[in-house]
Amino acid sequence: MGAQYAIMRFAKYKGPEISGIEAHNERTKEKYASNPDVDISRSHLNFHLVEPSGRYRAEAERQITAAGCRTRTDSVRLVEMLVTASPEFFKGKKQEEIRIFFQTALDFIKQKQNPDTIISAVVHMDEKTPHMHLSFVPLTEDGRLCAKEIIGNKKKLTQWQDAFWEQMVRKFPDLERGMSAGETGRDHIPPRMFKEMTRLNKQREKLDKLLSQVSMFNAKAKAAEICRYLDKYIPNVERMSTQMKKYKGAFQDLTAENEALVRKNEKLAADIKESRQESVLKRMGDLQLRRDYEQAVALLERIPPEILEIYAGRQHRDRSRNQRRNRDALE
Repeated sequence: MGAQYAIMRFAKYKGPEISGIEAHNERTKEKYASNPDVDISRSHLNFHLVEPSGRYRAEAERQITAAGCRTRTDSVRLVEMLVTASPEFFKGKKQEEIRIFFQTALDFIKQKQNPDTIISAVVHMDEKTPHMHLSFVPLTEDGRLCAKEIIGNKKKLTQWQDAFWEQMVRKFPDLERGMSAGETGRDHIPPRMFKEMTRLNKQREKLDKLLSQVSMFNAKAKAAEICRYLDKYIPNVERMSTQMKKYKGAFQDLTAENEALVRKNEKLAADIKESRQESVLKRMGDLQLRRDYEQAVALLERIPPEILEIYAGRQHRDRSRNQRRNRDALE
């Protein structure tokens, strides 16, 4: 059996997206077409270690108001800690053993953060690897709303990882310490990006097929169909472009990354050697994500100019029509 790592990640949320996080965590949707990893036939195995008393956003605002905090639109109102381990760790473990693992992680966060700020701690057993979503309001000990102070910079994130591993290894001595995004010098690419790219790949394949069917005899007839498809494809490419820019730190060269780590701290050399296989597999996935994105963009360059001209004309007419509707509504 390979190395078994204790894994902890943080994510910060400011406002409207909190509802989406809640819907995923609490399984309030009827279907999860956007997340094929969710097996709803197993959702009854999910369990809470902290039950939410109400909606995430409402409870966060209640705590923030009670603390007398002033907020801005870009204030972080919720921090989510994702806790899991390497898939090998969970193999053969009974439900109670898995519960103890996540309870130990919950006990850890309660030592670092006021337990009253924890809104929910739910363990998902209906995806490929058991994991816990623990959500809390980032209120400091003196009642300020400051996620930056709680989670900190790269140095503090390393301290979080050290303390987390020390807590977990007492009960689970086979666990090894995972390397944080702060230590590796790269952002953590969320799984949803890979799922979104899978959908974009399917759209790319269909658009590629449509373009391959265009000839000098049917270009005009095919133009309407392609333009309708571009209405979905182009916004999805643009959205992926925005996300790729956000996580551009994740696409650094693996060799340069590891050499930089060794120069910074020789002690990390052993960690790098032990985690190299996992890191290489992760990097392969990251690089494939980038290649898929580049192919999605490159396909747009294959669209015949006459079709692009028709598409641009449709876009202009749609904008003009919407502007007229807006004016009519105001009058």
